Amino acid sequence: MGRRKVKYQWDAESIRALRKYLGLTQQQMSEELGTRQQTISEWETGMYRPRGGMNRLLTLVAERAGFEYQAIVRREGEEGEGEEEQRAES
Repeated sequence: MGRRKVKYQWDAESIRALRKYLGLTQQQMSEELGTRQQTISEWETGMYRPRGGMNRLLTLVAERAGFEYQAIVRREGEEGEGEEEQRAES
């Protein structure tokens, strides 16, 4: 049996809510995260989702700020198995 990885994925609504909770503009949030303002906009409109390290960084920022959020939990199974999605609150 293989180990299952758990990944948290942020959706547009949760990213926008986090930014507003922090009292930041898209430009300010992009500077804090080390990315472009356009990237924040694309996340908030649902055009793209943050991946990899940026996804983990958003989770850490939210936890440190005491922000209660719902992120999508993806469980990746062994070869050939599908992915499960469910909502998780923090």
